[in-house]
Parts: sequence; structure tokens; C-alpha cells
Amino acid sequence: MLCAMRPDDFSRYAEIWRNPCVVRHLGREPLSRGEAWESFLRNAGHWQMAGFGQWAVFRQSNRQMIGQAGFFYRNRGLGDDFDSFPEAGWLLAPEAQGQGFGLEAAQAAHDWFDRIMPGPLVSLIDAENHASQNLAAKLGYELMAERDYMGSQVNLLKRNGPPKLA
Repeated sequence: MLCAMRPDDFSRYAEIWRNPCVVRHLGREPLSRGEAWESFLRNAGHWQMAGFGQWAVFRQSNRQMIGQAGFFYRNRGLGDDFDSFPEAGWLLAPEAQGQGFGLEAAQAAHDWFDRIMPGPLVSLIDAENHASQNLAAKLGYELMAERDYMGSQVNLLKRNGPPKLA
């Protein structure tokens, strides 16, 4: 289930972002509580400024936050063919990975985007993150370029719209 992030969700958000397994493919260290708070607020502001952002992903059975999925502008300095489009991202806590929750959440987010703000999307995924690479392919993303970004090999992907139904 996708829900807007609320102040009550922050402790779990910070716990997820503090986990080294969560950030290992993001080219960063686990976030301190203060850094997580800044990220949490940045997401709230993104909804205000751009009309989209990231949702909290909850497991319906127990209403526990297990991750996030959605869209953002990042302005990474990767060129207009990447930076000028909304970027898609998703992540799950380790205990929620490998169960189909990531695809379900990312698909729901993309379905919303396609209805409300149709247009191209991009994604930056660590070249070693095969699970996210596979998920992106299922969502209709195609490889634009392979790059070194902040010391990691990454794939820049683009989706021009929903995948064509077979």
C-alpha cells in the first residue's frame, strides 16, 4: 500500500535509511537521524513544489512501513537528457526484499504517474543492483548509458511511457 509520509512515519524511515544493506547500491553511507530528517522533509517539500514525490510503502497486513517508491528531481549533473526528467526510485527494507513488494509498489507509483503526469521518466541504478535493473525493465525502462557516478558504475535508464502490452 502506498501512502503519503506522515510525521509518525519518521522513526521507521530513519531506521530503514540507517541500514547499510538499504544504501549499499545507492553509493552512500547509512544516514544519521539528522540526515534522514532532512531527506524526509525534502520529500515533503518535493510534493509541494513539483506535485509528486515519494510515497511510503506499507505492508497491509500489519501497517508497517517497509520502504518508499515514487519520483523526484535530483539534478545530478548528468546532462539534459537525464536531469530534465523526473527520476523514479524505490527501496525496501531488507526484510521486505525478494517478495514482490518492490514491483508492486513501483508499478502502482508508475500507474499513478502515467495517469496524472504522463511523460518520460528516468532512473539511475547501480550496475550491480540486478534486482532493481530487472524491476526497471518490467516497468519499461531501457538503457540510455553506462556511467561512473560518484565512484560507482551505474546505468542511466529512460522510460518514454508505459510498456506496450503484448
